[in-house]
Amino acid sequence: MTNPVLRAAVTGVGISQVGRRLGRDPWELTADAALAAIADAGLTTREIDGVSTYPGGSFAVAGFTGAGAWDVRNILGLDLRWINGATEIAGQIGSIVNAVIAVSAGIVDHVLCFRSVWESTAQAQKGRAAALLGTTSQPMFTPEREFTVPFGIGNVCHGALLAQRYFHEYSATREQLAQVALVARANAAENPHAVYRSPLSLDDYLGSRIISQPLCLYDCDVPADGTIAVVVSRREAACDCAKEPIEVAAVGSAPGMERSGEMMWSMTDLEPEDVDIAEVYDGWSILTLLWLEALGLCERGEAAAFVEGGKRISRPGELPLNTGGGQLSAGRLHGYVQIHEACLQLRGEAGTRQVTPRPAVAAVSTGSNHFTGCLLLKRAGA
Repeated sequence: MTNPVLRAAVTGVGISQVGRRLGRDPWELTADAALAAIADAGLTTREIDGVSTYPGGSFAVAGFTGAGAWDVRNILGLDLRWINGATEIAGQIGSIVNAVIAVSAGIVDHVLCFRSVWESTAQAQKGRAAALLGTTSQPMFTPEREFTVPFGIGNVCHGALLAQRYFHEYSATREQLAQVALVARANAAENPHAVYRSPLSLDDYLGSRIISQPLCLYDCDVPADGTIAVVVSRREAACDCAKEPIEVAAVGSAPGMERSGEMMWSMTDLEPEDVDIAEVYDGWSILTLLWLEALGLCERGEAAAFVEGGKRISRPGELPLNTGGGQLSAGRLHGYVQIHEACLQLRGEAGTRQVTPRPAVAAVSTGSNHFTGCLLLKRAGA
């Protein structure tokens, strides 16, 4: 079924150089990705009439954001009718959800969406704190953190608590969870944009240092510099674009993984069994298991057993997972890694990591806790 409400398609994707401590100007990285996405769609900057980004600031926040929406408007000389920053909607891809809404409503024709980070270089220059929302306009100590920060619970500790609970409830093991990281690394080996491409074994994983029990170094995504951009177009306007459009079949933007998943499936006649590839959030590996269940791709409590051994989630498996390496190996670009890879796979442009037969439907998700979002993408005509 074509969703009668959503009249949106992804028509272009672009990526800059991505890497650790590149030392390149973040505006330059952002412009590289943005111009690549616009060209990929067969458009010019004159045809872009909307811009949407996460985390939503008009300008860069050193480390956490390489460029803001207003920066990109000025860099590219865009004549805009609509500009948006998505801070607290649908996870990090809330910027894309908002763009989908804008083009579906006929407000704009072509929206440039992007996520720009400069985290790795900022950390090298100013330490870990440079890459956290905290000291200026977006305080780190939000009300709910008063119950955790005084006890030394940082970001990764939240993931560890989720993992501890999951392990306790479902008798999951580190060996099972390891497969999320191992499969991601095997896929990243075929991705020229991935930060880490060298082989990773189970012994490497189990022997790495624990960051917060039970999560180890390889359970945490990779700080990076880089930008990914996509063009979201009104479906009628997409007909004139250069590449086969990728239809946005449904979105989930309700608070929480399960509610986002439920919302997404309520908007379409497609079902979880129709999903050919899963490009799901892996800020910590445990989130991947939780998202597989929240999206209905396996039953509650069964994700650890589903990924065990890695065969079912490998590229030749029944549900290829994070086929470009995800954030665990390709780099922390906040969900845009997942949507970029999904579009390449659906268009058959993923090179040596291309899943065969060519996928028709992809599930994409980002975020954790209440800060969650998901998309169901469908190859046009499939």
